[in-house]
Amino acid sequence: MVYLLVELLWREILAMPTIFRHKGYRFFFFSNEGSPPEPPHVHIRHGERVAKFWLVPEVALAGAWCMSSTELNQLRKIVQEKRDEFERAWHEHLARSA
Repeated sequence: MVYLLVELLWREILAMPTIFRHKGYRFFFFSNEGSPPEPPHVHIRHGERVAKFWLVPEVALAGAWCMSSTELNQLRKIVQEKRDEFERAWHEHLARSA
């Protein structure tokens, strides 16, 4: 049981740090995602609904599951507004985990 809790905490805090929350949406990224590593991006989850937005060279939808176009447009606006903050968090986290 303790091992499971440690594993869950590791995934939540270290491997998938949350960088922003908004109205039930969790904005996060994965540590060491892809080989070679993918460019900066953010994952967004609300329940079973998920989306992924690239941050560079410009904010763009990479993919989504079970989200309406209205919802995705609203999320895109948030990502655009917070892009610099998200990209800074991405680079700071990867520098710490390197």
